[in-house]
Amino acid sequence: MPSETLSKITEFNIVSSNRSIAAERLIKAIMIVCSMVAIAVTVGIISSLLIESLLFFEKVSIREFLFGTKWSPQTALRTDQVASEGSFGAVPLITGTLLISFIAMCVATPLGLFSAIYLSEYASKTTRNIVKPLLEILAGIPTVVYGFFAALTVAPLLRATGENVGLNVSSESALAAGLVMGIMIIPLISSLSDDVINAVPQSLRDASLGLGSTENETIRKVILPAAIPGIAGSLLLAASRAIGETMIVVMAAGLAANLTANPLEAVTTITAQIVALLTGDQEFDSAKTLSAFALGLLLFIVTLFLNMISLKIVNKYREQYD
Repeated sequence: MPSETLSKITEFNIVSSNRSIAAERLIKAIMIVCSMVAIAVTVGIISSLLIESLLFFEKVSIREFLFGTKWSPQTALRTDQVASEGSFGAVPLITGTLLISFIAMCVATPLGLFSAIYLSEYASKTTRNIVKPLLEILAGIPTVVYGFFAALTVAPLLRATGENVGLNVSSESALAAGLVMGIMIIPLISSLSDDVINAVPQSLRDASLGLGSTENETIRKVILPAAIPGIAGSLLLAASRAIGETMIVVMAAGLAANLTANPLEAVTTITAQIVALLTGDQEFDSAKTLSAFALGLLLFIVTLFLNMISLKIVNKYREQYD
């Protein structure tokens, strides 16, 4: 081959290599910028919550906020008016949030998990192709529609049923909000758990069945334990969705900050109070408005704590099956 041709080929390879290196550097720079934007947004959110929360805690003690049992943030315009100082005990809001979320998870966990097991292990391909899209339609319904359904259908039905059996059910109750919220988050658990169960290697199923186990025993003792990390993740996502839901709570459970564990009474949640506190014309230097940021920080910490617990559970079981 002539030396001139070799020289051109070498030059072409060098140019192509330089272009590839430049393209890789550009892609790497774009990825770094995207990562930095995500980190900056996270830092900005946390900073805004911390700064405003510190201003709130200058007016109200942390002890009163975390352990107070009365929530009445309404403050008077002048100090000489009655009830010029509000009460900012967050315990009723925390208990209301946990109560409604607990009811929702009690509804959604068995229905979502069992439907995922049926679709992945028992249903035929035709049935799966029909049932799964119908089930996931629930995820596309706006939450305000669920709120209407809870307020106009579920709550009156519960109240009428309670009257028939001699129970006093409030027109706005934690049970109504929790039941409808549980229906709302079923697709999250079902869809994610279905994907996780399908991801379990077929060799585990074949080995279990080859040793004489029934299909039921294979699901209980092999497939579900192997899929526990993913199932735990789906439950965490559903719990986070339940904790952060607002419209269903506002329309079905009300805004009454009652400290109770009775699901038949009206309660409220942290997110519902945040919306109520920041709705309308507000002074952002008042304790009433600043309390919304403190509630947001509290909700952030609770969610972070749940994430840490879930991560530990996932890591514990993943070591056994990886």
